[in-house]
Amino acid sequence: MDDLDLFGLDDLGTDDEDFFNDDDEKVKKDDDLSLFSEEEDDSISHDLYSKLDDIEVNLRPKTFDDYIGQETFVKSLKIYINGALQRHEALDHVLLYGPPGLGKTTLSNIIANELHVNIRIVNGPSLTRTGDLAAILSALEAGDVLFIDEIHRIPIKVEEVLYGAMEDFKLSIVVGRDEEARTVNIPIAPFTLIGATTRQSDLSSPLRDRFGIVSKFEYYTVSELEKIIRRTSKVFQMEIDDEAILMIAKRSRGTPRIANRIYRRVRDFASYSNKDRIDCEVCSIALNSLGIDEYGLDNTDRDYLKCLILRFHGAPVGVQSIAAAIGEEPNNVMEVYEPYLIQVGLIDRTKRGRVATKLAYDHLGIPYPKIED
Repeated sequence: MDDLDLFGLDDLGTDDEDFFNDDDEKVKKDDDLSLFSEEEDDSISHDLYSKLDDIEVNLRPKTFDDYIGQETFVKSLKIYINGALQRHEALDHVLLYGPPGLGKTTLSNIIANELHVNIRIVNGPSLTRTGDLAAILSALEAGDVLFIDEIHRIPIKVEEVLYGAMEDFKLSIVVGRDEEARTVNIPIAPFTLIGATTRQSDLSSPLRDRFGIVSKFEYYTVSELEKIIRRTSKVFQMEIDDEAILMIAKRSRGTPRIANRIYRRVRDFASYSNKDRIDCEVCSIALNSLGIDEYGLDNTDRDYLKCLILRFHGAPVGVQSIAAAIGEEPNNVMEVYEPYLIQVGLIDRTKRGRVATKLAYDHLGIPYPKIED
């Protein structure tokens, strides 16, 4: 791999001298901190962080048997993985897209586990140089999985390196400048790239077309979320009544991440009330305190709807105006709030802008304007 030095892989990490200096500085700081630390406190902290790490790991299913939701795609995925294992080949590249919090990262870990290979997880924005990606790819073993979250945010120059790596399992790097420039082709082990994105439309066509397996993640049903909440309660070792499970599931916006987050906050309220079980009463108190209504809307969602109805009097409004009015970034409005509001029928997107539906008026208790003939 001497060729790797040609395009700067030896410069990818922190400079060696700085690295050792940082270590020396860290040791010095640790020595200073030891004056104020007790061995018993260190032991307690270690046990606490170990327990939290174990909980985070256990919340993520490790096999298809424990995974809940996306049933149609999971059935197909089992077939693809079985075929790859029988042929002793790397699984074809996979693209997962859909709203955040639906389990794309979890499913990627399950795929690697079912393939019995290692997985390397990176964020798209962190791949700022071609050398960053080259170093990662060259370290993969045959059949390994590379998971790139927010793959739509990788720079174009890094994306172009992926083309050859995905198709031919080769790294094509341009070395030198001007008339001395030349291309270095370095073979790499066959691997599986799993890309996850919330904005599939932002992917370039050349990159999108190189994925052999593509799936859109759908919002979860209430019954699926109930199963997830029940499993979460077992992980956290605090039982929860069926009625409380249903209350949380209906307010989770079809998203497992939100369901688990709400469960944790409700558990805090139960612990504060000296209860060892979450019942309907403490769940209702917690949800009201969090400002989450029966549709799963929080204060920002309601501000959004009130902005359309009261401030702009029900007229179509552009996303920039809405974002400015409620103090949010336009991208957050489009990617975080609007998808769910559209799905449950509270707003409509028109050519002229966003419009609140009659359901939104009814939900907020505001009379719906009569249409004059």
